[in-house]
This record gives sequence, structure tokens and C-alpha cells, in this order.
Amino acid sequence: MSIQEFDNLVLTNAESLKPFAITLTRDNEAAKDLCQETLCKALAHRDKYQAGTNIKAWLSTIMRNIFINDYRRSGRKKIVVNTIQHFNINPAFAPASDRSLLVKEINTAIYNLPAIFKTACILYLQGYKYQEIAVELNEPLGTIKSRIHFARKMLKKQISR
Repeated sequence: MSIQEFDNLVLTNAESLKPFAITLTRDNEAAKDLCQETLCKALAHRDKYQAGTNIKAWLSTIMRNIFINDYRRSGRKKIVVNTIQHFNINPAFAPASDRSLLVKEINTAIYNLPAIFKTACILYLQGYKYQEIAVELNEPLGTIKSRIHFARKMLKKQISR
């Protein structure tokens, strides 16, 4: 299948993705973003599509996986917020200047971590899974989990007041 044929096939089936995206996100704007990201990923990974298979199912699988990964990443962001609350810091009640100082303090603490812990910690806070970090850093999974654990302990010591 040529690139032009594949592109036409994807674009003709793009409209059928919108109802599924709305079902997943329950938000019209988020559904549009999800559709767009799905189409981008499909076009970028056209070599993985096998001609003759159901294109709608292939695109729906890509969309579902993107949605699940984004959901997991947002869950990880909640962990960061819970960590901030663990230190008895409530940014909602702090003046704007205090909030910016808090963010600066957290960023400084993260970037002052030893290099061996910092990379794994930053990737984790960006929403990557342990396994993804292990593959990226070419380290065993247990090592990555340990580094993130120790990085958290160091951050708690540095930020606690």
C-alpha cells in the first residue's frame, strides 16, 4: 500500500473516530484533541498497519491506548500534588507569590538531586511508567524503582519545613 493510499484511507475514516472519542473523554474539546493525536500517531506509524485489516479497529485501538496512557499520566500528576499536600503545604490558600516560591523550591530540590536519581525522578514525574523509564535508561526495573524511592525520600527531607 502506498503512502498516499494509506493517508486517504485514514482520512476517510477519521470522522468515525469522533463518537468513540466523545465516549472516552465525555468532553467535546478533549475528544477533538484525542482524534487529532490519534491521526498523528496513525500517520507516524503507518508502517505498522497491515494492508487488508480493519482500519477503523486499528485507529480505535490507537485512540484507546492514547486515552489510557494520558489517564495514567494524569494519575501520576495527582501523586505530585498529593506529595505537596503531604508536606502540609496548601498552595490554594497561599498568596500567589508564595505559590511561585513553592514551585521554585520544588524545582530546585528536584534539580539538586544527585544525577543518578534525578533523571529517573524527572521522567517519573513527567508521567512515564517504571518500565518505560527502565527501557529508556537501559537499567533493570528494580534499580529504577529504588532510585525513584530514594529520590522521593531526599525530596521530602529537602522540602519539609
